[in-house]
Amino acid sequence: MTDAEDRKPQSDEARSTFMPPAGVAAPADSESSTTSEFAVPEGLAVPKTTGTESETTSEFAVPDGLGVVAPPQAEPEGSAFSPPSTYSAKQAPTAFTPPSGIPLVSLARDVPWQDRMRTMLRMPVTERPAPEPVQRHDEEAGPAVPRVLDLTLRIGELLLAGGEGAEDVEAAMFAVCRSYGLDRCEPNVTFTLLSISYQPSLVDDPVSASRTVRRRSPDYTRLAAVYQLVDDLSDDETHVSLEEAYGRLAEIRRNRHPYPGWVLTGASGLLAGAASVLVGGNYLVFVAAAIGAMLGDRLAWLCAGRGLPEFYQFTVAAMPPAAIGVTLTLAHADVKASAVITGGLFALLPGRALVAGVQDGLTGFYITASARLLEVLYFFVGIVAGVLTVLYFGVQLGAKLNPDAALGVSERPLWQIGASMLLSLTFAVLLQQERSTVAMVTLNGGVAWVVYGAMHYAGDISPVASTAVAAGVVGLFGQLLSRYRFASALPYTTAAIGPLLPGSATYFGLLGIAQNEVDSGLVYLTQAVALAMAIAIGVNLGSEISRMFLRIGSAEKRRAAKRTRGF
Repeated sequence: MTDAEDRKPQSDEARSTFMPPAGVAAPADSESSTTSEFAVPEGLAVPKTTGTESETTSEFAVPDGLGVVAPPQAEPEGSAFSPPSTYSAKQAPTAFTPPSGIPLVSLARDVPWQDRMRTMLRMPVTERPAPEPVQRHDEEAGPAVPRVLDLTLRIGELLLAGGEGAEDVEAAMFAVCRSYGLDRCEPNVTFTLLSISYQPSLVDDPVSASRTVRRRSPDYTRLAAVYQLVDDLSDDETHVSLEEAYGRLAEIRRNRHPYPGWVLTGASGLLAGAASVLVGGNYLVFVAAAIGAMLGDRLAWLCAGRGLPEFYQFTVAAMPPAAIGVTLTLAHADVKASAVITGGLFALLPGRALVAGVQDGLTGFYITASARLLEVLYFFVGIVAGVLTVLYFGVQLGAKLNPDAALGVSERPLWQIGASMLLSLTFAVLLQQERSTVAMVTLNGGVAWVVYGAMHYAGDISPVASTAVAAGVVGLFGQLLSRYRFASALPYTTAAIGPLLPGSATYFGLLGIAQNEVDSGLVYLTQAVALAMAIAIGVNLGSEISRMFLRIGSAEKRRAAKRTRGF
């Protein structure tokens, strides 16, 4: 269209039909003259309503003239922590805090941090004392909460993977958090999962983190280094920043084992030989048991390199000692095959896992205890499968294995004491302990066997009771040594219980089952289980007694212990 066409006036047809024609005056209002059929005609007076609604009211409306009492006004919503409106200070109920206040819970600073943290973990959350941060920070707001929780989880992972009990792992995690001022934290430890939750205040959202432990290997040197780190974090004289703590933790992870593989293989052979002498064997039995244990250890390493689970590793490792014992019996050699096989079993029995499982159950960690005991059961079934396979073929080949053969132990007490100390020494090497703790754990193992021999052979007391008392002595001495050095008690107790492990009862039970003497086999296996439980309960009871009644910690001894460690 052109500009002229745009300026052209529109035709009449384009206009609205409701518009008045030309020459007719439009009405005063701007709307059309056509009105609604519901409109009120002109001249009809209708009283105006005062309200904004239509004159037609609801059938539920209150009639005019009927008075209705207004409902009481609701109480305004307030804080959950404010006292209720019915509360009177003059007539306060006894449920509230008394005027004298709640007694303050104080913890002695001269005791090891393990005892202080364990005591607070066993308290209700509302009764725990306020934290005393011991680490200094440049920032006014303190360290970042996620980094502190991550450091705590990494420390707990190393402790749990090293074989530490669930309660001790929680105590260490709690100590790390409180060292950096995080008092409202709740650690939780299970068999393979570590979690921790921190709530800054009662009105803030909690922060949670978790970490999974997939591999577990006993390395007590690394365990001792982690305990030193936690001890330094919880000490008010040694200030460790987050960056320094991360650096030390990374260095602990990178540290290699203190003993090479060939030393571990030789230690397993010496352990089996010492155990065979402990149950009445001579030098030939010592050599045979040592060779069988070393062969089993190498086969287990081969299976581990192929990625086989630990169940099959234990099964394969149990076969060579049993095979050597059966071979010597078929060759009519003047040796005790039972001593050879028993010595080989000593190197495979999961003593530490059993003690940790029972200890977790005694301290209330039932899920972790069930998982640990189930793991021990699987390992034990693997050992049973390996030994029974060899014994079955040996019996079929005509091997005269006597399950009632007496193992003379009381006739050579000096030899037995020496063998028990050698067994504890080699067990400590297998656990990758520090060289500074090997001598003390060796002495502790000798003392345990002396107590057991004096009660069982000289005093004619049942083996279960004698084992429990000897294990209690081990736990007591181990806890004293650890408290003296402010370190973990595991390096001083685990290897020392080696001479008390039920190796002979396990072998005779398996042999009875292999020879279709199920009744006698179950009797021996029941005795083995009872001895294992006695060891675990005795170690835990000795540790608890030392913590309850013996106070040997002090600030001076803590500083002296740090000087001996080079701090």
